[in-house]
Amino acid sequence: MIKTSSCIFSFWVLICFLVVVAFGGTFDQEFEVTWGYGRVKILENGQLLTLSLDRSSGSGFKSKQQYMFAKIDMKIKLVPGNSAGTATTYYLSSVGSAHDEIDFEFLGNVSGEPYTLHTNVYAQGKGDREQQFHLWFDPTKDFHTYSILWNPRNIIFLVDGTPIRQYKNLEATNGIPYPKNQPMWLYSSLWNAEEWATRGGLVRTDWSKAPFIASYRNFNAQTSKNPIANSWLTQSLDNVGLARMKWVQKNYMIYNYCTDTKRFPQGFPHECTLN
Repeated sequence: MIKTSSCIFSFWVLICFLVVVAFGGTFDQEFEVTWGYGRVKILENGQLLTLSLDRSSGSGFKSKQQYMFAKIDMKIKLVPGNSAGTATTYYLSSVGSAHDEIDFEFLGNVSGEPYTLHTNVYAQGKGDREQQFHLWFDPTKDFHTYSILWNPRNIIFLVDGTPIRQYKNLEATNGIPYPKNQPMWLYSSLWNAEEWATRGGLVRTDWSKAPFIASYRNFNAQTSKNPIANSWLTQSLDNVGLARMKWVQKNYMIYNYCTDTKRFPQGFPHECTLN
């Protein structure tokens, strides 16, 4: 599904001779609480983390280390029941006005209606590259694996190993910014986004259902230290992976900035014709 090829970007020749180190320790070893301290719980000897949201506050955490290219996996079980107005975020980000960022956001809904999975890519402070999906399962019934593969060639978003989106590095050939110079932390949070999250804010949070809880397991990160190569640093989608991604996009994509003529009446962003 994901193919490995030799390095073709001369700038990244040294990057492709790095050794991968896998991080999969306990949540208290790998992460620190960033806000909502009493609402973050680490349970089962560090194997389970939960975030909660109530009317007073949400909560969040971040990795203790930064990543400069990585393959990140996390099992998440989203807020069950009436989750309208809630947003569960899971993303890589650097800091500053010209920051890079790779986003998963899960936008809640009323009971029986599907979550919206929102994705975005920021490079040098510019985002506006949104694609949104419904999922082909109920993400509140069990844990599912959400993965970010970020290497010098491309960014691939995966759900339970199925690719849903690919963003290619076209900077050298077409001048389109790509996240490649700034190490990023991994963040996650659960917060009140009722102003916009569900049907553009038409459906508000039912606080009688609080606290809302999202759960996390099985964090794993493959990252680089010198000096030996590893396959994920040069991976991209093969024909099988591309076919699976196209199946998801055909059947479950609900928004694509690259087809939004009202938003881009003068023509789509350049990467839309190349990615």
